[in-house]
Amino acid sequence: MSFYNKILEKVILPAGDAALGTEYIKHLKYWRKLQLKSADELASLQRDNLQKLLEHATINVPYFRDLNIRKEDDPYLWLKNFPQLTKRLIKDNIDGIVLGDKTKLHVEKSSGSSGFQGTVYMTKTEASYTQAIQTLWWEWAGYKFGNSLMQTGISPNRGLIKRAKDILLRTDYVPAFNIPEEFAVKKLREMEKSPKDHFGGYASSLYVFAKTAKEHNITGVRFKSVFSWGDKMFPHFRKLIEEQFQTKVFDSYGCTEGLMMAAQNDFEEYYIMTPHIHLEILDKEGNEVPDGELGYVVVTRLDCYTMPMIRYYLGDLAIKSPEKPGNGHKLGFPTLTKIIGRDTDIIKTASGKYMVVHSFTGIFEHIPEIKQFRVIQRVYEEIEIEIIPDNGYNDTHMDFIRGKIHGYLKEEFPVHIRIVDFIPDTASGKPQIIQSFIK
Repeated sequence: MSFYNKILEKVILPAGDAALGTEYIKHLKYWRKLQLKSADELASLQRDNLQKLLEHATINVPYFRDLNIRKEDDPYLWLKNFPQLTKRLIKDNIDGIVLGDKTKLHVEKSSGSSGFQGTVYMTKTEASYTQAIQTLWWEWAGYKFGNSLMQTGISPNRGLIKRAKDILLRTDYVPAFNIPEEFAVKKLREMEKSPKDHFGGYASSLYVFAKTAKEHNITGVRFKSVFSWGDKMFPHFRKLIEEQFQTKVFDSYGCTEGLMMAAQNDFEEYYIMTPHIHLEILDKEGNEVPDGELGYVVVTRLDCYTMPMIRYYLGDLAIKSPEKPGNGHKLGFPTLTKIIGRDTDIIKTASGKYMVVHSFTGIFEHIPEIKQFRVIQRVYEEIEIEIIPDNGYNDTHMDFIRGKIHGYLKEEFPVHIRIVDFIPDTASGKPQIIQSFIK
């Protein structure tokens, strides 16, 4: 560890915690120790955390208390008596689920890429838990405080605190979507001259940079590792990123609502962060499927008491790994063999510009007069958008949508908007956002 790494971790970041009222470094140290525990110790800790959470929810949280849920001695059986939470159900019952003054709590909002935006409240300390876990995952990929990093994200307006953090942590923060080709080329050329240690961000955005590098024959960009989050790391994404940047990709599985579920470390499967969450893999009827079989992901967060996320239905599909005694894994967490997630794809124009799912959710989240939408691409020269309208929708919204898309891409091309009554879901049961017929 370099002198700067030590100063960051031992002086600067703890001072930041003290000033902001957070506990990021404290919980990162906790997780560094926790990851070394045995499988039995981790399982026991998860059981205890689940027991405490369910007791808290049924006694103190009006929504759960009013359900009069039958208690069981075994917390896992008790959990089965709870109904599943959906984004819509949470929205309709938010005042009975959140404890405390919402205006004084930390709030996280999902991107709405599933078609519905989720909102979760937590204390600053509870938010620190998730930030610590994400940093732990980066450390699994070889990251250390102060290592240089290019990061893609969806918050380009960084603000004073975030800008200061980026400077201290040597982070070049760039947009994760609406990436103009000339911007990607410029950044790649910069990194040929001034290399970065790591590259992290939304999987689709990492792929856009790798694809741009290949198309422009930019061969001098290398990273010690790449870590991804936010959307699906398709096999062809991983292959091109690793080949183009001569590196290894470490993928993770979480969501904005403060659920840090699983990540890769020393092998292809994903370690499940069991003291932090409990994962159920269920069939369509809500029954647990055997390990090794595909099912729907339902997750319970075990360390957030302000807004208990109990049996939260994500709509993703995943496979939990069968138990493998003596499998040689470095860590004792159980694992996921495969995460299917939502079928996020990329739209590419004839001129070589890209739009990913978050490009479109960033537009439609500001139009409440639209219930649902889907983007369809059959040829590079144009796109189609299907819309299910809500009250108040009119033709001016079409002009707004086209204007936003053309403005992001700095070019005009046909955007055909059609009113429809129904948009089919993906195989995972989530509303479909992008459907591309271009191979």
